[in-house]
Amino acid sequence: MEQNYPYPHQQVAHWASQKPNDVFLRQIIDRQFKDFTYNDVYEHALRIVAALQDMGLHSGDKVALISKNCAEWFIIDLALMLGNYVSVPIFPTAGVDTIIHVLRHSEAKAVFVGKLDDTKATSASLAHFDDLHTVSMPYKTVECRYSWNELIAQYQPATCNLERKDSDLMSIVYTSGTSGLPKGALLKYGAFTWSSHKLIEHIGMQEGDKLFSYLPLAHITERVYILGTSMSAGIPVAFPESLDTFIEDVKMHRPTLFISVPRLWTLFQQRIQEKLPQKKLDLLLKIPLVSTLIKRKLADGLGLNKARVLGCGSAPVSAGLLRWYESIGLNITEAWGMTESFAYSTLNYPFRSDKIGSVGNAGPGVELKIADDDEILVKSTGLFDGYYKDPQTSSETVVDEWLHTGDIGILDDEGYLTIQGRKKDNFKTAKGKFVCPVPIEKRLFELSNIEMMCLIGLGMPAPILLAIPHDIPNFDRSRFERKLHRVLDQINNELESHEKIGGVLVIKEPWSIDNEILTPTLKIKRHLLEKNYHDIGANWPKGTKVQWEDQL
Repeated sequence: MEQNYPYPHQQVAHWASQKPNDVFLRQIIDRQFKDFTYNDVYEHALRIVAALQDMGLHSGDKVALISKNCAEWFIIDLALMLGNYVSVPIFPTAGVDTIIHVLRHSEAKAVFVGKLDDTKATSASLAHFDDLHTVSMPYKTVECRYSWNELIAQYQPATCNLERKDSDLMSIVYTSGTSGLPKGALLKYGAFTWSSHKLIEHIGMQEGDKLFSYLPLAHITERVYILGTSMSAGIPVAFPESLDTFIEDVKMHRPTLFISVPRLWTLFQQRIQEKLPQKKLDLLLKIPLVSTLIKRKLADGLGLNKARVLGCGSAPVSAGLLRWYESIGLNITEAWGMTESFAYSTLNYPFRSDKIGSVGNAGPGVELKIADDDEILVKSTGLFDGYYKDPQTSSETVVDEWLHTGDIGILDDEGYLTIQGRKKDNFKTAKGKFVCPVPIEKRLFELSNIEMMCLIGLGMPAPILLAIPHDIPNFDRSRFERKLHRVLDQINNELESHEKIGGVLVIKEPWSIDNEILTPTLKIKRHLLEKNYHDIGANWPKGTKVQWEDQL
């Protein structure tokens, strides 16, 4: 059924006519804003359409983008909508195998290459393609056949037909799965537009709001929550200059809506605690007048003093971390969704303190139910249209209009959802009983100062915890080990006998995207850790609570 919502590219055309000189995109370069008005953005996008047409691309052709977030990313995505091309975003941290797979599998005819921390993988990947049109964005990046500035200068704006149908294919988003090669989720105009507008209505996005775009645009959350809503609601967006200047960049823009992921919220907390130890903070928060000043100063120090909505998603977050932010006056709305549901399924919005620990309830227009095997099922207008070239998996994923998410969870009496992990993450120890690791990990985050952790145990006598401590000056191993002993005793007193943790292995090398333990969205590839550390867990010395990997 057709809907009444205008599509994002139609809305940008509208804003370009209604408020052409208002600033839409703000790119920080050399510590200064480079501003693009709505008219600039629309006209540049139409020039890119003309360039692609001259390269011989036709309506429906696939065009890839690989870049960190920047104003040009938005302009290119708009251009692909205006020209009726199918966008194929690629994570800027992707490795050679992934980039080659996505370009080949999607049959991309062109690729735009932009801001990259490391150009090696992209450069090596593009060397495998002779007939691919390559365009470099105006940053230090991979050398390409065409340059952005030349195309903008050379071509006049194209004339485009803005009409689309809900069933038209807009984008293929390759999921950053924790196992195997990524699958290409088919995103149609209708579902993308519906999801964006539902968020605008539910959150109440309005004139005066400001967004900040830094989480990967190749990920569905940033694409819908930031790009989709900003285009549709006409809300200005700023982009950071670099990771090193990130906090200062946020301060320059002072967003009113700000989304992050658990790892970054943890790093922000660590930054605050380094300057203001927890005991001192607790004391100051007990003094009424001082408490107000401290909260204001902390929010200002993060550049979030104007933020009316703070969000967190993409990976499990501990209730303890959200409670800590609540204690300093920053209420974080946890949300849950996936590529296949356009990241729009549940939100704890309006924020409810008593629902911390859940991921909220179903957003307007979304239905939830729990299957007999505890799998979470989702039904809405905002569902994907299957996986590209994979009808078998597509038919298994959406059954009778219900998306089978692969997550397991429970709904409370008010419909608030608590995620208990992925079905495939649950493992059987040698005792023959299943262990669900995510709730245990969440509890451990509350009890300890471990930065990253993963509970594994497939076929082992007992689960073992892989732990990476916070990288802090003057790290005291003995003190950390004593803390682990206390935490292990406490958690094991709370667990069923088959869940009790046999010991903790302190990992010597932090997990990262570069060493391929983390996905581009910072999820842990549990199956790789299970494989890498299975022998250690299977032969864990009886009675040993803590081992250090660099001493084995």
